Amino acid sequence: MLKRSLQYLLSSPQKRRQVTREQQFDLDKVLHEVDHNRQHRIRLSEKRDFLDKRIKDLEPWGEFTLPDLADLNHERLWFYLVPNYKIQDVEQSHLPWTVVHRDNRHAYVVAIAEQEPQASIMPVPRTHTGHIPLNQLKEQLEDAEIQLEAVEAEREALTRWIFLLQQSVASTEDKALLDDISDQTQNYNELFALQGWVSVRDSAQLEAFAENKGLVLLLDDPIDSENPPTLLKNSIAVGGGQEVVSFFQTPNYRSWDPSRVVFFSFVSFFAIIMSDVGYSLLFGAILAWYWKSMARSESGRRLRAMGVALTGAGVFWGALVGSYFGASAPISALGQLKVFDLNDFDSMMALSVSIGALHLILANLVMAWVRRSSNQALSSVGWAVSVGSALMGWLTDFTMTHWVVFGLGLTLVLLFSTPAKGFGVARLISGLLALANVTKIFGDVLSYLRLFALGLASASLAITFNQLAADVGDALPGIGFLLHILILLAGHLLNFVLTVVSGVIHGLRLNLIEFYNWSLADEGYPFQPFSKQEVTPWIT
Repeated sequence: MLKRSLQYLLSSPQKRRQVTREQQFDLDKVLHEVDHNRQHRIRLSEKRDFLDKRIKDLEPWGEFTLPDLADLNHERLWFYLVPNYKIQDVEQSHLPWTVVHRDNRHAYVVAIAEQEPQASIMPVPRTHTGHIPLNQLKEQLEDAEIQLEAVEAEREALTRWIFLLQQSVASTEDKALLDDISDQTQNYNELFALQGWVSVRDSAQLEAFAENKGLVLLLDDPIDSENPPTLLKNSIAVGGGQEVVSFFQTPNYRSWDPSRVVFFSFVSFFAIIMSDVGYSLLFGAILAWYWKSMARSESGRRLRAMGVALTGAGVFWGALVGSYFGASAPISALGQLKVFDLNDFDSMMALSVSIGALHLILANLVMAWVRRSSNQALSSVGWAVSVGSALMGWLTDFTMTHWVVFGLGLTLVLLFSTPAKGFGVARLISGLLALANVTKIFGDVLSYLRLFALGLASASLAITFNQLAADVGDALPGIGFLLHILILLAGHLLNFVLTVVSGVIHGLRLNLIEFYNWSLADEGYPFQPFSKQEVTPWIT
């Protein structure tokens, strides 16, 4: 309830100045008031939405009051808003009905029946009018909105307790963490022992603390049977890759940190999918707009640095393909920077496949390094050799040398895909099962064709919108200029959003699915330092 109340107040659009003195704070009372406010707000919101929907359904029928059931011999009126072209279906319903009004689109049909007619009898669902007249519904809606405003004002007033609620949450979590850490301690009379993990870079500080306090400190490297937590540490410049890695999967302690590789490969993939200088600069402008707000947290600063890299790489690649909002370079000097042609399908497909093959070769070589103490490292080397040989053969036409190297790579996969020692049937079976991944790695390499496909789609849409705007402008003198501008703005904005979404989704997918499948074997858990949580008051 504490966290739910805090989240409810944090989501308030407006917040009050924070109270920082605990003498004025009654936790149980505040939680009760917040929960009562939240539930009251939910009920009023539901009531307002219901009344708003009922009024919209009733407004086409105008102001009227339903007669008493006794006046209709206990029959009821049922209302239907029927399109004019379906009125013949009403005639076949065999119900007493009449049209009380008709406009150019609908017939306002009222049927009389004791029970609601079955849905299959009438061509449209009935209109739910209820028994309350329209004017009373509007009065109830106004009352509900006034009450909702009062509840929102009360919620805003309660936001003054956010800081103290955050302190309460922190205290609760500190106590839970302390109880958990207590399980890792031993207390024998006057002897107290504590066991835990510490980062190597912090060991010197811990040794100084132990010496200063006269404590006995024993530092040991983890043994093979232990599973230490993983502590990722990267600079702000490439820390965006760590944010992506931590969000998806924490590497095992004995694996490796893919943050830097993910950073540079994601930036590259995003730029290729964007494939436009103009869109990249627009992305940079949005980043500049949120520049200061992103500086409030370490994660924000890391993602901000990644945004700068995405903008720079997008501008660079956009210049190489010569696309500026789907048009050619505005000045001849920029046009000379064009090296690649997105419409050269053969070259762009070769480039995309080469990027994919090299990415997976790197993944397998890294996996070989991680397994360097085991014969399984040769299996990863075998995959890297096979992919490299197949790539060179595809680019330069296959020769016997390519096939021999390809076969040697698969032989390594066959013989060394199991950590078991000795050569026997079990090793052979394990190798044959591993060789079944030939189709998988082939499909993973081809998956990188999405880089070319999405980049071409983005550029083609930009060109299409430019041509459409130009055609409309030429066909309609005067107002055509306005339509020309509107089509350009709407079209390029839509294309920009689609391109950014595609760049993020598919850029991450190639890293976190294709690349991870061949470079990371085991998942770990993040290192959480034992420390008291601090809450900094803020003032609005």
